[in-house]
Amino acid sequence: QVQLVESGGGLVQPGGSLRLSCAASGGNFRLYTMGWYRQAPGNERDLVASITSRASTNYADSVKGRFTISRDNAKNTVYLQMNSLKVEDTAVYYCNKIPRRPGYWGQGTQVTVSS
Repeated sequence: QVQLVESGGGLVQPGGSLRLSCAASGGNFRLYTMGWYRQAPGNERDLVASITSRASTNYADSVKGRFTISRDNAKNTVYLQMNSLKVEDTAVYYCNKIPRRPGYWGQGTQVTVSS
């Protein structure tokens, strides 16, 4: 059973940066395509960035050029570097496999962008 633990969220002003981490245990992490998802109140949980086992990346249009996903297979960890943050980036951020597995969701990490 794979367990995912997200961390690194917080309160930041517009234009600021945060780096999120997702630590995985169990399973064969290095083979997984992983994604960062986010959910704002009243919204669906949407995919914002993904990274394959070979480190090929893809981004939602709303974060392209501002967010960078990366992974460290030796540490079983996937990261999301978020720069030039906007108020509309406020959400709980989660990681999961792609396609998402319902039983793999962690507690998420809250990102709040506010002045």
